[in-house]
Amino acid sequence: MQIIRIDDPGDPRIAGFTQVRERDLIGREGRFIAEGEVVLRHLLTSPRCEPLALLAAEDRLGRLEGLIGDHEVAAPVYAASQAVMDAIVGFPIHRGLLGLGRLRTRPSAAELLGGLGEKAVVVAVHGVGNHDNMGGLFRNAAAFGADAVLIDSTCCDPLYRKAIRVSVGAALIMPFARLETGEDLLEVLRAAKLEPVALTPSGEETLAEFRPGARSAVLFGAEGPGLPPALLSAARTVRIPMAPGFDSLNVATTSGVVLHHFAAARAGGPGSNQEDQSNDRADRQSP
Repeated sequence: MQIIRIDDPGDPRIAGFTQVRERDLIGREGRFIAEGEVVLRHLLTSPRCEPLALLAAEDRLGRLEGLIGDHEVAAPVYAASQAVMDAIVGFPIHRGLLGLGRLRTRPSAAELLGGLGEKAVVVAVHGVGNHDNMGGLFRNAAAFGADAVLIDSTCCDPLYRKAIRVSVGAALIMPFARLETGEDLLEVLRAAKLEPVALTPSGEETLAEFRPGARSAVLFGAEGPGLPPALLSAARTVRIPMAPGFDSLNVATTSGVVLHHFAAARAGGPGSNQEDQSNDRADRQSP
């Protein structure tokens, strides 16, 4: 690993890392910042991403060498003192490891969904503008084995630095696509033969009773307004019963509860069609 030492925060070679927070606000022209050891590992190993440059505080070079390992990384590797790195980034960067990357490809919604198998769970997100919630949705999608994430055109960017960090790098490994402005979420799901399942406090079925089909798209909306009536009227609606006085959870928390239920169903556990069939056979065989 050849290290390029940086002593001047204004060095043009590390321009992609300068004033991170301000650049977050105006966009990076398709590039993103990966922050911290766990997220950087995903950047270096995900087939979906391409590292463009790496920047480490001098006392973290050993960590970076361990992350790179035997991987062939063509991106330049820069190192700076902690003070210089803080000046480059624009704030104290305690994790001391940054990567500048980009996605290798950005599939359309039709391309993404067209590549799914006979059984699939898609996380479909409408109107979520909070980067913490977006990161949490991606983290739960990866943790519970969802096949893809589909976001509508009004959602925030899952490759915003904070969203990537909250997702613990899941945004770099989960296949996802963004709908174009004017694309209809329900039409896209119908074309892909995915059953829309909407989470709402007024859902007709409780989550415990719900039995997902082979190909489902689980719809999550923004906190407060939730999903619009047009989406709710065209979907199976599911609710999570709660204590009196509360009718909703944080959307990221909701996704974790729901996707765990879907993962159990896929595995043939509680809530699965396989369980129903086993119970039916047992009932028929009982004296």
